[in-house]
Amino acid sequence: MIVRPRIRGFICTTAHPTGCATLVKRDFDCTELQEGGPRNVLVLGASGGYGLASRIIAAAGYGAATLGVSFEKAPAGKRTGSAGWYNTRAFDAIATARGLKSHSIDGDAFSDEIKSEVCEVLADQFGCIDLLVYSLASPVRQHPRTGELYRSAIKPLGAPVDSRTLDIHTGQVTETHLEPATDEEAHNTIVVMGGEDWEYWIDALAGKNLISERFQTVAYTYLGSELTWPIYHKGTLGRAKEDLDRAAEAIRGKLGSGQDARVAALMATVTQASTAIPVVPLYVSILFKVLKERGVFESTILHIERLFRARLYGEVGRETDETGRLRLDGIELRREIQSEVARRWAQANSQNIHDLSDLEAVREQFLQVFGFAVDGVDYDAEQDIFDAPKV
Repeated sequence: MIVRPRIRGFICTTAHPTGCATLVKRDFDCTELQEGGPRNVLVLGASGGYGLASRIIAAAGYGAATLGVSFEKAPAGKRTGSAGWYNTRAFDAIATARGLKSHSIDGDAFSDEIKSEVCEVLADQFGCIDLLVYSLASPVRQHPRTGELYRSAIKPLGAPVDSRTLDIHTGQVTETHLEPATDEEAHNTIVVMGGEDWEYWIDALAGKNLISERFQTVAYTYLGSELTWPIYHKGTLGRAKEDLDRAAEAIRGKLGSGQDARVAALMATVTQASTAIPVVPLYVSILFKVLKERGVFESTILHIERLFRARLYGEVGRETDETGRLRLDGIELRREIQSEVARRWAQANSQNIHDLSDLEAVREQFLQVFGFAVDGVDYDAEQDIFDAPKV
């Protein structure tokens, strides 16, 4: 069948198999092999965004054997699979063709069943892991101990917030009013997006003696700037990220000498989730243009390559902030960058948004999350939606 993007609100309900596979291969091809990295890597949330980029850098950049876990929608009838479903199959095919060990598990990483399955695969096929990347992004979590289903809420805390946002599809800049979260909503967001599950994973792996002497683990976070703080860093999401910091400290207390656990604060990027968060689309659209004008913009794959090269395995070392985080967001938060973003933010409206921001690039990157708007892909060609094509 011919696959077209079908956009409903903030999501795209279709994914293009060839487009997804092409982007995975391009990231493989642009990654140069380096020395001194991990041998066995487990990536949780490995099907897209920073998680997929981490798996590619580990494999293509360091020759590591990788095991990826993600929870994706398979194709059915005339419905395509999710983008992550195609990304994962493309990754496995490309890695195998290049002589790299690769195994993927589809399922709920929050569950004890998937933890047990991962431990069995590691014991049988991989051995101890050197690196665990925790990059889960889910709005819901069924607690493995109680069976209770928790849903996160992206809201401010304490008081309502009036701000501005952007519909990337229409280009409309509008005012937005956000009511504060209840105590229950804040608690539920911590349960879903905090650090408890990360700790459960470490306990499961350590309990089966599956972490190496040089083991390290990293969980990804985003802090942002003052423009996004009311809804992000100082909202329910920020409260959950504080719990991620707590978990990192707790995990470090359980690990031995030569092992480590850190939260890495990364730069803003375009994902399906980020475009749905109020305020963020306007901020990211302006930020990207400012970064590109100053020649310091980084793609997702290059950003993660820098994390591995300059922080996890390399030349700069493990410099941390006062909370113990690895900071990769320094370029975004430079004073001159944020000053210019704030200036344009105050001026932006639906008429001048194309002049002040890189809206077209953000639209393109949003479509590319689902395999569309990829140069060199024939979108009029028939697709086998039940398999990832060879590229």
